[in-house]
Amino acid sequence: MQRILKQQSHRVLPVTSIITFLGFLDTHLLIPVMALYATSLGASIGVVGLIIGLYSIINTPANIIFGQLIDRVGYKVPLITGLIGDVLSMVLYAFSRNPLHLALVRLLHGFSGALVAPSTMSIIANYSNREKKGRSMSYYGISLASASLIGYPVSGIIASRHGFNMLFFFGATVVGIGVLLSSILPGNNPKKVTSNRTTNSTSFRQISNLLTRKSLIPSYVAIFAQYFTFGGVVTLLPLYVGRLGMGAFEIGMLLATFSLMFVLIQFPSGIVSDKVGRLLPIVVGLLCIILALAVLTLLSSFALLIVIIGLYGIGYGLLFPSISALITDHTIAEERGLATGLFHALLTVGVAIGAPLIGWVGGLVGIEIGLLITLVPILFTLVIALSLLRR
Repeated sequence: MQRILKQQSHRVLPVTSIITFLGFLDTHLLIPVMALYATSLGASIGVVGLIIGLYSIINTPANIIFGQLIDRVGYKVPLITGLIGDVLSMVLYAFSRNPLHLALVRLLHGFSGALVAPSTMSIIANYSNREKKGRSMSYYGISLASASLIGYPVSGIIASRHGFNMLFFFGATVVGIGVLLSSILPGNNPKKVTSNRTTNSTSFRQISNLLTRKSLIPSYVAIFAQYFTFGGVVTLLPLYVGRLGMGAFEIGMLLATFSLMFVLIQFPSGIVSDKVGRLLPIVVGLLCIILALAVLTLLSSFALLIVIIGLYGIGYGLLFPSISALITDHTIAEERGLATGLFHALLTVGVAIGAPLIGWVGGLVGIEIGLLITLVPILFTLVIALSLLRR
């Protein structure tokens, strides 16, 4: 069985990485323009925030629910269903005529997206060689980071030159390619379920078991802290840079630098993680993030900001493969869908809480202090990692 998986992994892992990239590209194509599009349909500022947040509101619990579904029925059908839902959502964006229509489509998009994320992560985890889980998960992280690196600028170019509808149809097309690629993936044997009563009675127990498993706690704490902090940084960084007299171009370059370093460092980090263990890349990555955020508010030069944001991206690139690999290290195949669903739920909820909360705190105590406060969950994660992973 292991030999079959090893033979198939040479085909499955690259294809799944491409599907992951395409399956997340649509979301990142929308981030730069969704507020503008909602406003063009007549949404007020408050309604714009609600429309943007609806994706995360539905996506977070759906990741957990669908993670369990994947454990029971396998990953292929949920993956294809989720990608088809994403295609449909992108098309329906173009036919929205008022804020209510747009809100309903956002709910559908968040729902279908929650099928894609745990499915693709489970496939990569299941087909990873035992000795190469870190570098295999780095492919997954590279796919996610590349979706943002490419999605943000492509979104601006298409929307500014050809309009919103062309952007939506472009997104539907690329995700449609992902549907076709998903059809060539091998199926997997789902977990046998004896009865609905047994399933329902054990669901919360399974979730609790995964969230409290000592070997998984650092991964779950880290992914939440990582994206809570990211949500706060992307909220306050533009305001901080704006105070320094810089504009949209400089902000875009800073975010592009972050994404680029996030992409480039992941594969080397995955190799190191496989050779020396998960703890070292996690600790070094967290220290890079801490140093970058501690120094950020002391800088006023664009060149120095580029360097420090690059260091911030390096920290994320070091961290992601190892915390993802912890999920594959300490779960069995029958629970991996739920484990990866929880991972993505915490990622989503981290951004959903971090962005508004740090934005509110920054408004009360100042942008500089708000950015420094984003260090708190990272420091907490460092303590957890050192406490639970040193063995």
